[in-house]
Amino acid sequence: MTETTQETIFALSSASGRAGVAVIRVSGPDAEKCASLMKGGLPEPRRARIRTLFDKKMNDRIDVALIVYFAAPKSFTGENIVEIQCHSGRAVVESVLGLLSKIEGFRPAEAGEFTRRAVENGRIDLTQAEAIADLVNAETEAQRRQALRQHEGALGDLYESWRERLINAAAWLEASIDFPDEEIPDGAIDGARAELVSIYDSIGAHLEDGRRGEILRDGLHVAVVGAPNAGKSSLVNALAQREVAIVADSPGTTRDVIEVRLDLKGFPVILSDTAGLRQAVDQVEAEGVRRARARATSADVRILVVDGSAAQDAGIPDAEITVLSKADLLSGQRAELEAPSNSGGLWISAKTGEGIDELIDQLTNLAAQNLGGDSPPLTRARHRYALEEALAALKNALEGGQRGTEIIAEEVRVALRALGRITGRVDLDEVLDVVFKDFCIGK
Repeated sequence: MTETTQETIFALSSASGRAGVAVIRVSGPDAEKCASLMKGGLPEPRRARIRTLFDKKMNDRIDVALIVYFAAPKSFTGENIVEIQCHSGRAVVESVLGLLSKIEGFRPAEAGEFTRRAVENGRIDLTQAEAIADLVNAETEAQRRQALRQHEGALGDLYESWRERLINAAAWLEASIDFPDEEIPDGAIDGARAELVSIYDSIGAHLEDGRRGEILRDGLHVAVVGAPNAGKSSLVNALAQREVAIVADSPGTTRDVIEVRLDLKGFPVILSDTAGLRQAVDQVEAEGVRRARARATSADVRILVVDGSAAQDAGIPDAEITVLSKADLLSGQRAELEAPSNSGGLWISAKTGEGIDELIDQLTNLAAQNLGGDSPPLTRARHRYALEEALAALKNALEGGQRGTEIIAEEVRVALRALGRITGRVDLDEVLDVVFKDFCIGK
């Protein structure tokens, strides 16, 4: 745990604008000084009390507010915190912030500074801090559940367990190097190497998750592709339940990729309407077709829209879902018009809504397959990069057996630093602590 930061910071913690209540947070060693604004002073810790806020210099009442005081270290930041819950009128909020700025030792907080102090003071780790941002930005139930699970420590605990196991393995290796005259228990070094193998396998399996955590944070990319006038834009509008794409009878109306964000039964989806796939008639359409094929290639899921009257695909053989459009026009002719290559296609009508619910069910099932899982997933590229570095170091350690214990120990140190960067715990002195605790070296 680091030393408490000496400056006291304050900021509006709720959203700006008209609302019932605005929350202003003060954190730092001098947070109690804001009692000078209150008739009756600060309440006892963890007790909410009504106080009148005064500008004593002007002898002017500002507002009547609910005050809560959290004494260090039992607060979000680990410092003294005062929360002022006042009315959210712009004049009220600006008056309170202005009075706080005049208190000696107070300054406005920088972006993310409250959460940063919580990390610096050991209240949360970096993965939990990132989860706070994800909770604030969560738009769907699946995103909320993932962020809450991470905030509760599921991801940090997993990485910390690997780090602690590495520390214990490293302790035996360091002991054999630095204290060669000490008696090392039989099989201790072999046991340490076996532990490295186990951790290596666990990290490798964790990385092979199809990026489901990152996809869930950002949204599952679904590309709607097909020939011109197949009904792609109509389908996108039907799924979005509003007009986000232009629908016209003339081919080539859609020239660029149009995106819309959807919440499909709790899963975040980014739906892309693309240009019709055909031999382009001009350079602009050619660029649209190129972008459409690129989006189809990079998407997590592809929906191939086939005109039910033509029943011909558009060169996207790996589409996860095929739909046959314009069902309302062809209700009595479907069996004859359905081509063998699309025999598994779902008949839909953007006009009547036929098949749309079934399509949403199919998309939801695919999202659950892509984004589901019991183990806590990777949620950021930062985590993935650090884990890949740790994995490479462990691989070097396991392959360096012939080069001596020193090589193995150095690679383990690299892996420890990489894991520590994810949670914010980078302290190789812990290795030495384990050495002294377990081996009684120096007697």
